[in-house]
Amino acid sequence: MQNLRGNAIVGQSGGPTAAINATLAGVIYGAMQSGCIDNIYGMKNGVDGLLCEDIIRLNGYFEDESRLEMLKKTPAAALGSCRRKLPAESDAKYAQTFDKLVDILKKYDIRYFFYIGGNDSMDTVAKLSKYTQENGYDIKVIGVPKTIDNDLIGTDHTPGFGSAAKYISVVMQEILRDTAVYTVKAVTIVEIMGRDAGWLTASSALGRVCGAPAPDLVYLPERAFDMDEFFADLKRILAEKPNVVVAVSEGLQFADGRFVGESTQGGAVDAFGHKYLAGTGKALELAVKDKLGIKVRSIELNLPQRCASHIASLCDIEESFGVGRAAVQAAEQGVSREMMVILRDNDGAGEPYSSVYGHMDIDLIANRTRFVPKHYINERGNNVTDECLKYILPLVNGESYPEYKNGLPVFFEF
Repeated sequence: MQNLRGNAIVGQSGGPTAAINATLAGVIYGAMQSGCIDNIYGMKNGVDGLLCEDIIRLNGYFEDESRLEMLKKTPAAALGSCRRKLPAESDAKYAQTFDKLVDILKKYDIRYFFYIGGNDSMDTVAKLSKYTQENGYDIKVIGVPKTIDNDLIGTDHTPGFGSAAKYISVVMQEILRDTAVYTVKAVTIVEIMGRDAGWLTASSALGRVCGAPAPDLVYLPERAFDMDEFFADLKRILAEKPNVVVAVSEGLQFADGRFVGESTQGGAVDAFGHKYLAGTGKALELAVKDKLGIKVRSIELNLPQRCASHIASLCDIEESFGVGRAAVQAAEQGVSREMMVILRDNDGAGEPYSSVYGHMDIDLIANRTRFVPKHYINERGNNVTDECLKYILPLVNGESYPEYKNGLPVFFEF
């Protein structure tokens, strides 16, 4: 097979993470090592930047490999991000938008397209792949996974999840120790990201399989939330000890589909029709105060859980770089219309943990959600099983610290 010759372009999309730049570094490294890619370009702010030709040539930035190493350990999205939903075939702007994209790709002789993102970003990969294929433009289009939510199907886990899980589990250790010093009856509710899938909230309990404290109650969006059962759980634990720590996913819903935190939000939605979530912890705080009349506070971990590079998982950073490099290698071999995946090399049962990279048809992934499986949640739905925690634990292993100067981290900037 004769390799396709031309230039490559890479973009970042969706929410930032502590590891998305490691994946970007992997793609750049792979492209610069390639024998069939001449130049590697970067889209500023994802496909938004591509549509307005806001792109930069990346080769010159990384002639010194130490700058790639710095990029690996830089949080957020160095190229910028976006949340644009490209039009569907039924949309009047479909042909106009995709014709413009293809014209720009042709102008810069782009033959390799890499898009780093989560579930919604894979929608972009699927649509662009289909359009270029149907309209005869020879280009390899590859999705590279990224999301702290760990909700992409086909992959054992997603780049970014391990570092976010590490941050959450460490912060939870500190909260548990803080709240344990008093004898006054109190409830502390910690709200963790996770709209549809509760993987991040599950990671809050990692201490339990490491001989350390863990939250008393853990509620995931995979199970309908029942306020009466919640109060019963609190009363039972408060009868045994003075303080209760609860971990909750931001996406908790009642059986009728209402979000627990809806009362604290205005109902606004993003470009993909998702309601903006937050306020679940505050809603539960107010309910506990009203029902039990005891000391209660809520803590929303919010943005810090996404980009905490100061406590990133070494496993996560190395795999993120590796999957980016593997994406280029796959594209060189003719792979297109696929998303890269990470697979456990030992089916999760063996030691030590190891992984390999593969790829999967994008149509089997885009716009679908990988939930926490039923056997990872206990029967009552108020905690996770040890099996769930043992699945997560290797992904938070090791430390990847940025360089520090004058007490502060030094990060890469274009």
